[in-house]
Amino acid sequence: MHFIRLSLLAALVGATAAAQADVTIVQKVESSDGSNTVTMKVKGDKARVEINPKLTTVLDARTGDLTMLMNDQKQVMHISGERAKAMAEMAKAMAKDASANDAPPKPTGKTQTINGYETEAYESDNGKVHTTYWVTKNYPGADAVMKQIAVLRNGAFAAIRKGLPDFTDLPGLPLRTEIKVDGANQMTSTIESVSQDPIPDAQFAVPADYSEMKMPDIFGGKKPDGSPSGK
Repeated sequence: MHFIRLSLLAALVGATAAAQADVTIVQKVESSDGSNTVTMKVKGDKARVEINPKLTTVLDARTGDLTMLMNDQKQVMHISGERAKAMAEMAKAMAKDASANDAPPKPTGKTQTINGYETEAYESDNGKVHTTYWVTKNYPGADAVMKQIAVLRNGAFAAIRKGLPDFTDLPGLPLRTEIKVDGANQMTSTIESVSQDPIPDAQFAVPADYSEMKMPDIFGGKKPDGSPSGK
């Protein structure tokens, strides 16, 4: 699903250590779907991604489960880790934009000032996907932030994020990430603010007045692995 891929991209997938504390990152994301303010909140093994007021996704790194909140309708859709993985693989196969060999980002020597911070461009090419990271080495608390958002790189999300940009080897925080597919702009994400204030547990729970919404059957009555679905 495009939403899952956009959520993961906007959430700055890929750091180097386990998440240890709370972090809130606000980004401006411009894509073929338009411009949105995306807010990601990470606490422990869970991440909450708000792409717009109508739609929120809660991701559980331990199980791989996704919880999608349709806020305007007050409905919730639960997607198991198994199904989320299968959906991501299906979307990847349809897009045919992932490469089996991920090239590490390389410095280009280009510089740019973004939101008052000096950044240097690093680029990587993974198949048809070209990614440019504008990296700053002097963002306050950058190391801690990179560790905290690593929840989306762990365990159950590994298969979902395969083929998506990874900045494990970058020397700092990418304030801006630009993604092109086949030479066409697909997404530009710019960090506007970072906070390490505590996040209430309730931010990762389903509101009591939300009703269950059944997930559409996109596997033709079969399990995600293709085997017959049992009752």
